[in-house]
Amino acid sequence: MAESNGSDAESHDTVRNVVLIVLDTARACSVGDRTTPTMTGLADAGTAFDDAFAAAPWTLPSHASMFTGAYPSEHGAHGGHTYLDETLRTLPEAFADAGFQTIGVSNNTWLTEEFGFHRGFDELRKGWQYVQSDSDMGAVVRGEDVQEKLQATRTHLFDGNPFVNAVNIFYSELFQPTGDDGADRSTTWIANWLAGRTDDRPFFLFCNFIEPHVEYDPPREYAERFLPDETTYEDATTIRQDPRAYDCGEYHLSEPEFAALRGLYRAELAYVDDQLAEIRTALEDAGEWEDTLLVVCGDHGEHIGEHDFFGHQYNLYDTLINVPLVAHGGPFTDGGRRNELVQLLDLPVTVLEAAGVDDPELREQGSGRSWVPLVADSRTASTRDAVFAEYVAPQPSIERLENRFGADSIPDRVREFDRRLRAVRTNEYKYVQGSDGFERLHDVASDPAESTNVVADEPERARRLRNRLEKRFGPLSEDATDGDVEMQAGTKDRLADLGYL
Repeated sequence: MAESNGSDAESHDTVRNVVLIVLDTARACSVGDRTTPTMTGLADAGTAFDDAFAAAPWTLPSHASMFTGAYPSEHGAHGGHTYLDETLRTLPEAFADAGFQTIGVSNNTWLTEEFGFHRGFDELRKGWQYVQSDSDMGAVVRGEDVQEKLQATRTHLFDGNPFVNAVNIFYSELFQPTGDDGADRSTTWIANWLAGRTDDRPFFLFCNFIEPHVEYDPPREYAERFLPDETTYEDATTIRQDPRAYDCGEYHLSEPEFAALRGLYRAELAYVDDQLAEIRTALEDAGEWEDTLLVVCGDHGEHIGEHDFFGHQYNLYDTLINVPLVAHGGPFTDGGRRNELVQLLDLPVTVLEAAGVDDPELREQGSGRSWVPLVADSRTASTRDAVFAEYVAPQPSIERLENRFGADSIPDRVREFDRRLRAVRTNEYKYVQGSDGFERLHDVASDPAESTNVVADEPERARRLRNRLEKRFGPLSEDATDGDVEMQAGTKDRLADLGYL
């Protein structure tokens, strides 16, 4: 399973600390000088990877790949099995066993102990909780409509302390500050933690900011910087944002409405970019900046009208898997802009090498290649000639959509995505294959929007890339869509409540 990373940890300067910041749902095509100046500044002084790709188009499998170095069909966390196998080694565990203090701050309800993402963290904070509690009301937050939220509340209110649970539900659903989905509280907590820290160990800090995720509700002052001239803040914020209902044809969005939504989305990115600046300041104030590797990335992208979709499900277009990626500090100082193909699942071997940590178990279980040699000496680095992505199982499932909208209301264009997808992408071409016989081939060099399927025009190239996928993953019919691991107590009930099982 492992690919040689071509690295030599002793030949590069190492850093003391590692900070990994994930801007949830950030797509590469929407970042830049105007939208994310802090990230741009980090890139100017560090290294920017312009051709970085997620292994999956949504949070749980993408983060699982970032934590394990494995592809979704290998680590087994996906829409058909929403739990990270306990037998897999994770990045926080590697740092913890190497003597690091490990802190996680999650603002996405998929990234908790409920789904196996707590392992290795000394502390994992939940941004949607006003009072930190082991009883996680994330099922309420994840509910896609009022009915699901009420059902989750009835089911889980008495898990643990009902008063604390009620406080956290009221906070997440009614009283969380307008325009902020936990970023400000998280940044403040991180700054206070850094300022008051007495532990002399190096640290690994992970933080997920969820603001760019639907619903887009940035503060007014940010929104007004990015909305089209003819669109007011009031008009933009009254546009319905319900990706599943849009995809299923329950309502329509015009191009001006999508333009307004794209403005709100860019405003969300600008807002979390300012939060990123606060984290940098906090590291500087704590005297840790010069000794820290800071990595900032998206976990997946987003459709905001592209390909007539809204959200980040059901396909593997670059809009969903091409993500921003910047590294600053240690070996990545003055690394410039890189156009090599890299994957987010390269993160574990990369940051461990930068921190001088060797973890053979994590290295061998994954498929990562360290980026350190790319910036140290690109002449000898082992570079990728292709990247891969998988959509192992639809999430939400077609059955869940039927429960919500009715079996007769699911259009054929959505039903056809009740299949597994996988993709291989080179610098010139992208090939996507479905378990139902679906195929697409795009000349991404001349057609970056992936608007024209050329599989009929170039059958030999499609065949070679199809063989490349089978060599990497085996026949598509043999892809793993479930696993043998048993979920934590309560997880099955919760997923059943929400229609996942």
